[in-house]
Amino acid sequence: MRATRQGHAGSLTIGHNSSISAGNLRGATLGWHNVHPEVDLGGMEADRGALLAGLDTGEIDIAILMGEVSHNGFRRESFWSERVLVALPSNHPLAEREAVHWTDLRTERFQLTTTDPGPEIRDMLLGRLSALGAQPDIRMNQSSRESILSMLGGGLGVSIVCESATGARYPDLVYRPVHGEQGPALVVYSGYWRKDNSNPTLRRFLSFVRQRYALSFDIT
Repeated sequence: MRATRQGHAGSLTIGHNSSISAGNLRGATLGWHNVHPEVDLGGMEADRGALLAGLDTGEIDIAILMGEVSHNGFRRESFWSERVLVALPSNHPLAEREAVHWTDLRTERFQLTTTDPGPEIRDMLLGRLSALGAQPDIRMNQSSRESILSMLGGGLGVSIVCESATGARYPDLVYRPVHGEQGPALVVYSGYWRKDNSNPTLRRFLSFVRQRYALSFDIT
């Protein structure tokens, strides 16, 4: 009981709406588990709306989501940034480059999923490419991101992913970082949790993230 009160035991449920095959979310989750193997660590992958509802009902303790949008009733803190990459068929002319610029993607057909984080990636594309005077060709599919990526090697177009998705490999598909005028394109990931969540394990997880990524937010 004392270990549970101090956050050394008990449970912690983390929600997310993006892949965890690579990147900081995977690293933070596994790093936490290595330090606190006695904590019952659970996960929930769902769209943003379902995760926020899960926070409200207490089904999950913290949601880690792409973007920096505040939601009433929840604390939000920026945790880390990840690179934006384009997923290309291996025989695509841009696959020969070490990095791809937004200007190189103006005439491409983008295949995205209607589920998270597809809509946020679509909005990013619209903002970036419209600023360049292009009207991007974006196809939203009622398929998983895994299904879309597995088909791109057949020449159906390209897709945009974050670094967390690059741990999964698909036939005839490569990832290349996207650059803008200021260097690599980045997207912020933020943590959301209820202000009145008294789970001591959540406090320990927040302290772990704060220390791991040299952050300075208040967790009280």
